[in-house]
Amino acid sequence: MTNYRITVGDQQISATPGDIEDLDIIRTSGSNYHLLKDNKAYQVQLLSADYLEKRLKIAVNGTTYEIEIEDEYDQQVKEMGLLAVAAQKVNFINAPMPGLILDIMVTEGQEVEAGTPLLVLSAMKMENIIVSQGEGVVKSIPVKKDEAVEKGQLVIEME
Repeated sequence: MTNYRITVGDQQISATPGDIEDLDIIRTSGSNYHLLKDNKAYQVQLLSADYLEKRLKIAVNGTTYEIEIEDEYDQQVKEMGLLAVAAQKVNFINAPMPGLILDIMVTEGQEVEAGTPLLVLSAMKMENIIVSQGEGVVKSIPVKKDEAVEKGQLVIEME
């Protein structure tokens, strides 16, 4: 079962999908929600969302909070120190785990910047967006949409 680590300021909260499903929350309009927790009512407004970075900015009864959500994959990447390695310039993008290529978001010859989404890899019932770790030009894409890949397999070559 997937466990989530939710960071609000300096506080970390663990949650399971069951915890999320058990929330008594309804949308009242647009980005406004009504939440009941322990017989207390809360007015929640979604102020901004960066789904790629899994960060939200919400207001709860008028108080603003910035939230970062990490699933098990994000936690593993952080614990393995892969984020530190990602800051280095790479010429080869390899599949971080076995999975299925759901979408390729770049083309050969395309210039990309750090943070540019390159492809979507479905693994462990999750969609993972693989992003560029630096600037460069896509030299080749040896995989195709709907192709299964193995861990470590070359998926994009950069120059």
